[in-house]
Amino acid sequence: MGLNKVVANATEAVQHIEDGMTIMLGGFGLCGIPEKCIQALVDKGVKNLTCISNNAGVDDFGIGLMLQKKQVKKMISSYVGENAEFERQLLSGELEVELIPQGTLATRCMATGYGIPAIYTPAGVGTEVAAGKETRKFTMYGEEKEYLMEMAFQSDFAIVKAWKADRQGNLIFKDTARNFNPLMAMAGRKTIVEVEELVETGELDPNEIQVPGIYVNYIFKGENYEKRIEQLTVRKTN
Repeated sequence: MGLNKVVANATEAVQHIEDGMTIMLGGFGLCGIPEKCIQALVDKGVKNLTCISNNAGVDDFGIGLMLQKKQVKKMISSYVGENAEFERQLLSGELEVELIPQGTLATRCMATGYGIPAIYTPAGVGTEVAAGKETRKFTMYGEEKEYLMEMAFQSDFAIVKAWKADRQGNLIFKDTARNFNPLMAMAGRKTIVEVEELVETGELDPNEIQVPGIYVNYIFKGENYEKRIEQLTVRKTN
């Protein structure tokens, strides 16, 4: 694609995502989710998707919008507690779900970006998470423990949201949005980035870049981000 990876909008960015693909979606709760790309996928009507995400959004926002439209075949997540439609589809057998410990999810994303096919972790050993998976014993600091082998992910696209980027796709994430986004940006076979602020090449301080543009294929500037909070709790006044 050359050095300029900018596309016009979310619709153009997701044009190559097709039915049955596996996509990774950055964000933590509703913080730093690629909301413009999610809406573009809803509008496109692509279906039978496998979605790898820390969470499943809420009923009327984030991945929850795709769940409402029955676009998701399988969810691979670590936390899904804020979505009633997700719960309904899971209990009815309409949705396949793979729940993964959050640290394992993050490390599998990282391994994918690093080109490492598998990792070993103590998390999940002796539980349902380990069913059908290989285990090995390793000695660390003089203590032998059993470890579970977890495979790196294989996805067709990663879709993330960054705060600031240049036209080559060098990315900076802000505050809590620097969670799964950098890991997934590096992990996708192809990576789509929506960004709040897009600058010319050379304007970013190289010391502040968190993901280099070599990982990015498509980037666009989004507008009017909603930035919801999952649960807003305030103390009642007397």
